[in-house]
Amino acid sequence: MNETKTFELKLGQRVLKVELGKIAQQANGSCTIQLQDTLLLVTAADGDPRPGTDFFPLTVDFEERMYAIGKIPGSFFKREGRAGNDAILAARMTDRPIRPMFPKGYIRDVHIVCTVMSSDRENQADVLGTIGASIALGLSTLPFEGPVSSVRVGKIDGELIAFPTYAEIEESDLELIVSGNKDSILMIEAGAKEVSEDALIEAISFAEDIIAALNDFQESIFKEYKIEKDKFEIKEINSELIQNIKNKVKALPSDLSGSLNQEGFSGVNALCLSIYNQIKEEAGFEDTEFNDTKAIVEKELKLLFRSKVINEGIRIDGRKVDEIRQLSAEVGFLPRVHGSGLFDRGETQVLSVVTLGNIAEKQRLDNISPGEHKRYMHHYNFPPFSVGEAGFMRGPGRREIGHGMLSEKALLPVLPSEEDFPYAIRVVSDVLSSNGSTSQASICGSSLSLMDAGVPITSPVAGIAMGLFTDSDSDKYEILTDIAGLEDAFGDMDFKIAGSNKGITAIQLDIKLKKLPEGFMVDVFSRAKNAREKILSIMEVAINKPRSEVSEFAPSIEIITVPKEKIGAVIGQGGKVIRSIEEDFECTVNIEDEGVIHISGLKENAFKAKEFILELVTDPEVGNEYKGKVVRVTDFGAFVNILPGKDGLVHISALDTERVEKVTDITNEGDEMDVKIVEVDNLGRINLTRIINGVPVEVIKKDNKKNSNFKKNDSGNDRNKNGRSRNFKKTTEKENNQKENNDKGGERSW
Repeated sequence: MNETKTFELKLGQRVLKVELGKIAQQANGSCTIQLQDTLLLVTAADGDPRPGTDFFPLTVDFEERMYAIGKIPGSFFKREGRAGNDAILAARMTDRPIRPMFPKGYIRDVHIVCTVMSSDRENQADVLGTIGASIALGLSTLPFEGPVSSVRVGKIDGELIAFPTYAEIEESDLELIVSGNKDSILMIEAGAKEVSEDALIEAISFAEDIIAALNDFQESIFKEYKIEKDKFEIKEINSELIQNIKNKVKALPSDLSGSLNQEGFSGVNALCLSIYNQIKEEAGFEDTEFNDTKAIVEKELKLLFRSKVINEGIRIDGRKVDEIRQLSAEVGFLPRVHGSGLFDRGETQVLSVVTLGNIAEKQRLDNISPGEHKRYMHHYNFPPFSVGEAGFMRGPGRREIGHGMLSEKALLPVLPSEEDFPYAIRVVSDVLSSNGSTSQASICGSSLSLMDAGVPITSPVAGIAMGLFTDSDSDKYEILTDIAGLEDAFGDMDFKIAGSNKGITAIQLDIKLKKLPEGFMVDVFSRAKNAREKILSIMEVAINKPRSEVSEFAPSIEIITVPKEKIGAVIGQGGKVIRSIEEDFECTVNIEDEGVIHISGLKENAFKAKEFILELVTDPEVGNEYKGKVVRVTDFGAFVNILPGKDGLVHISALDTERVEKVTDITNEGDEMDVKIVEVDNLGRINLTRIINGVPVEVIKKDNKKNSNFKKNDSGNDRNKNGRSRNFKKTTEKENNQKENNDKGGERSW
């Protein structure tokens, strides 16, 4: 493919552009795909077969090049490192619809790389990666049974939009990503603001029309090239071996399903090994491979389980098709954390724990998307012991990141705004025991722990995983509610649906079929809603609304707003003042450019720090009175600190009502003194007078002088010899304005 060709498809006011034959010609298949100024290079390459492999070794990498947005990476080495969460999710989004489009038994390594080479930070690159991967595979020699296309759908003011920009998604009621081939939907991923089932079905139908147009576009490209595909032959297994294993599976005890459900995948593997060892001892089957035995046993088990479900309505663990496993919910499981929720569904158990932090602890993002910070973080952990295995405790893999982001997406619509609840929120969901649907259990556990932590979520959210068993010989199918581990492995679908009593907040669909049954969507959404309502009712027994206050172990938050010109006074030269505040009051202080100050720490410490900062930014005014501290003594008076960073002079003549010979006769450094501001000159220098028994010295002197004149003139007037009563602090016009601002939200506490 040496000739460069360009193909275009109009998408509303924009144009999707695909260019072939120009770059990356050594790859088996490649293309560039562009929407406005967002451009990706997508390549497909293959390796040698992996003998003995019982799965399809497909790898999808999504590479975000920081030069795409004109930035140098922020890491120490100033180059791209491990893929970020967004890139991992985009890779999974491409993998999931592409994988079922390869023939069963294909065991060559296939590697797809989607490289974002230019981004306008308006058009999102992930769905373009899926379309580009399908084109690259279609133009390769690999036995890809595409095309496959993907589209993102938004909804603003009731209108559905295809390929919405980042800005439009912020305004949208939902963010729906659908992938499909010419026959059916293959993958769905969505986050929504508690939308109805009908609204989602409408959006999915809208997406199917866009996908059909995109697939027709790809077909028109493939017709321009006559690519000869690699011949692929499935390994033939001895028919006598197949029949022998079938007979052994049929001879197994009738209660096989129950025992396998208890033992899970380890039970299936043990059964395969047992049959394999029997086969090896029989004449003529000495050279049988374990993988062949395992494949036949698992196929027969699938047929056995499917037959019971479709024909008898009985599942592997004996439940009815719409029956949920036993549920339990508990909050406050851990004593010192900010909030915790323990959720059990059958053998699946998840502990979710909330930690609240000051707003500066938001996660900093270093990727090509416009967002720079993330306030709510959900981290999902799946340790080996949760399935009774020994293993290594490494960092999170793609599966853990994907499950964590799905749970995060499910809870985001019900979280309070940053203005209403100025905390960074982290939830950790640890899977303690697993038999399927752990991601949905982590959603339930997260809701419980958030309410236990006093986070004012608008509604609790629950999740349910729905499954599907189909009969390949007929149109019969059965939808399963709350699938267990083996039902996920042996079934045709994993459809995760999360939401509140008000509507759906997140969904994720993965299927192993190339076509879904007719009328499937309406049925599965209806059953999931019934299940979700039942789960929420159990959760509400444990806790029915968020606690009125955050935990005593969580930081208290104080928020004040100061004039921009006062920010420097709070920070101080070289950060000296702000560091001193944090050390003295054992708190954290964060200042925004607009003058909003967040103070977090223990409740009493945060309050004291707030009062200190308010004093720090207050301008001294004539008439204000303070209890100050003498910081320096001179021959002509004493300097008294009245506010943080502000000292005033009490002249020697204002220290006492009588003549003072030496300042040290009245006060020394370190003494406390009640003072009143009598003057602030044009240079900002503050002159003070001492207050004695609640009356300023200057007032006493004036009264004494008047009394002296009275006696001298013998006027006979009976003047009041009492000094004027002292107001501890005169309220100024500026302070009245500050109070008004505070009443409007300028000063807030949590």
